[in-house]
Amino acid sequence: MGQEIERKFLVKTELWQPPEAGCPMRQGYLPVQDKRTVRVRIAGDRAYLTLKGPAQGLVRPEFEYPIPVADAEAILRDLCAGPLIEKTRYRVSFANLIWEVDEFLGDNLGLLLAEVELSAPDQLVELPPWAGLEVTDDPRYYNASLARYPFREWSSV
Repeated sequence: MGQEIERKFLVKTELWQPPEAGCPMRQGYLPVQDKRTVRVRIAGDRAYLTLKGPAQGLVRPEFEYPIPVADAEAILRDLCAGPLIEKTRYRVSFANLIWEVDEFLGDNLGLLLAEVELSAPDQLVELPPWAGLEVTDDPRYYNASLARYPFREWSSV
């Protein structure tokens, strides 16, 4: 079974310098319940369908499959609920881990989040200087939540 083990952090904008090129992404969510998500994502010139189950601590089941970009476009247009997530993703290597830093656009403009995937829930992680407050346990920062309740609508962070 596939699984995802990740931690999320806000990014200190004053210390963040993006690498030269990021990957533009658009993604949407099909309506589901019980903390399960079905996501369609277009990342550059590729598209994926991802299914995620409810988290138990830092671990959650995850299955991801490539799909044709034309199918992803149609699903995003015709089947996904709420505003789409628009962002640029930067991949940064730090202390032998790959960090993914998402600069959100559209309805989530102003939000800058870093994620790091781990091989075990208790794996030690050296934080880069630009990693700020950990928000792993705050469900508002899940992309599926941001699609329903965009960052620009929050009264405070």
